[in-house]
Amino acid sequence: MPLHPVLLEKLNATLASDAAPQFTRRDIRLPAVKGKVHAVIGMRRAGKTTFLQQLLAERRKDSPRERAIYLSFDDDRLAELDLDQLGQLLEEYYRRFPALRRKEKVLWFLDEIQMVAGWERFVRRVMDSEQVEFVVSGSSARMLSREVHTSLRGRGMETIVRPFSFREFLRHRDEEPSVGPLHWTSPQRSLVEMRFREFLVEGGFPEAQKLAPVWQAQLLQGYVDTVLFRDVVERYGISQVAALRWLTRHCLRNPAGSFSAHRLYHDLRSQGHGVAKDAVHALLGHLLDAFLISAVPLATESERRRNSNPRKVYPADPGLIPAFDTTGRTNLGHALETAVLNELERRGAQVEYVKTDTGLEVDFHSRVITGKVQLIQVCADMTDPETAARELRALQAASKLFPRATRHVLTLTRDRIPVQVPKGILVQTVYEWMLADEPA
Repeated sequence: MPLHPVLLEKLNATLASDAAPQFTRRDIRLPAVKGKVHAVIGMRRAGKTTFLQQLLAERRKDSPRERAIYLSFDDDRLAELDLDQLGQLLEEYYRRFPALRRKEKVLWFLDEIQMVAGWERFVRRVMDSEQVEFVVSGSSARMLSREVHTSLRGRGMETIVRPFSFREFLRHRDEEPSVGPLHWTSPQRSLVEMRFREFLVEGGFPEAQKLAPVWQAQLLQGYVDTVLFRDVVERYGISQVAALRWLTRHCLRNPAGSFSAHRLYHDLRSQGHGVAKDAVHALLGHLLDAFLISAVPLATESERRRNSNPRKVYPADPGLIPAFDTTGRTNLGHALETAVLNELERRGAQVEYVKTDTGLEVDFHSRVITGKVQLIQVCADMTDPETAARELRALQAASKLFPRATRHVLTLTRDRIPVQVPKGILVQTVYEWMLADEPA
């Protein structure tokens, strides 16, 4: 069987190309673990393809171009490509470079490889028989699927690409501070404060940067539609598309809101969507797998309590909030919470929320692999004495449940807090927390 002409064309192109892409550098690194398939996953349009091209350019700085190749399978001409074609591609490559076969390590970047059914069997076979390392990317729902991990037999490691962090947002504009917040001048601080408010509205999707609000909203709405139809409807054969769209809009329009599948089930039925309760659970799971939303559970040692209490839902990026909020209202507090959660997840934290026996809530209980535990209260405006007292009281009460946790209040501005802040509570702005030399 001859090699597909489009694959031949792509192989020729990657071997001829030596131009390094001029893209904003991302603060993402592949795990330094050998012998693994590195799966680069995340929501669509967050920058996975760009990240692969940056990795390709880095590898080619230290080795000949034939030792690192990039191939994208997101091409309608490759629709329903036969799995055998990947084997033909490998043989064509080694016909050109026979001296490398089983002697020298080569790196293949396979973008949108999930378009080829059974690709994981090819990758596993080649890793077992050749000196080839793989970095693959594609639709997050498919890359996370149980059957892929089963086929790779524990040899896959995931790296998540998210929309720009605030630091990357500034870097994209050539405005990343060269020093930490303690060393900023007044003009530097004013610029960062202005940009952070823009970040809460624009968000971090690379293509959405600096667009007019109307075009940005259309772009992000299109992203979400693509996720729904390609990563959920097509992948899982969903027939209740109207219910899925309602559920998605509801989650994106109500950031930081508590929800339960039981309540959503009744809300859907009241809207005329005849959806079974199990189907609501499944739809929510698909949205989570596609990285469109995050769900924060209650912090508790009891699995029963965790499952029976509502979770809090957040969009993948603060820019999605105004894109789907048709009321025209602006809620900086919800955008601020969303930005903080996204940053915590970017740092690899396990995140929950806290509710005390007296009904007081703390936004986030964060734990990272090093063992550091934090209680974080996010408040856009701490200038009202009653609001400030309530937020601090909740943090104090939660600290009795989690005495090892450091306590933080993250605010939008540096305005003076009109009440006494208890000893041991660190108050700082969200942008200072995000841009600190050492994360607090």
